[in-house]
Amino acid sequence: MPIKTVIFDFGNVIAFFDHGRAVARLADYTDMDPVELALVLYGSAIEDDYERGAINTAEYIREAKLNGRLTCTDEQFVAAFVDIFWQNDEVCSLIPLLKPKYRVVLASNTTQAHFDAYTRQFANVLAHFDELGTSFKSRARKPEPAFFADVHRHAQADPGECVFVDDLPTNVEAAEKFGWKGVVYRADGTLRDKLRAAGVDVGTT
Repeated sequence: MPIKTVIFDFGNVIAFFDHGRAVARLADYTDMDPVELALVLYGSAIEDDYERGAINTAEYIREAKLNGRLTCTDEQFVAAFVDIFWQNDEVCSLIPLLKPKYRVVLASNTTQAHFDAYTRQFANVLAHFDELGTSFKSRARKPEPAFFADVHRHAQADPGECVFVDDLPTNVEAAEKFGWKGVVYRADGTLRDKLRAAGVDVGTT
């Protein structure tokens, strides 16, 4: 079947990210060791709940500040928490070339605060997307089948007519079980060749 829809992960595909940036800034507001603070912010049940939309931003901030013994204001917390992204030129330059030929959809495990930040920061790139699928809207996270099923509602294609690009092999394997074609992204200049092999016309330049 010809490819009709190309689906992209966000983190470490469209943009790179480093949670360590947020931890380093927030470490100024706590007596907690940065390694422990990182576990509070990103390795706990509250982060999982926030990323799947089970709690809202205010609830996450309250719990994160309490558990991390953080003395910052809510505004200071959010400013540090979301300032973690920078553009991946390889992918961002490719997306506008795909849009005239394919439906383009986002499939991102992300929180509301991160989503709000990166949709502003990368508005020019994300303007090419037909839909922005996220875990907090799906109430499920990759690699859970429910996530793929929810995002697929926006594909307007059969599963076999979709190609999914993600940096994590586990997520790509789950997408392939769902029926999408999968591409594991590596920042090594091979994405165009991988997409061509999956049936996507990315041109010759």
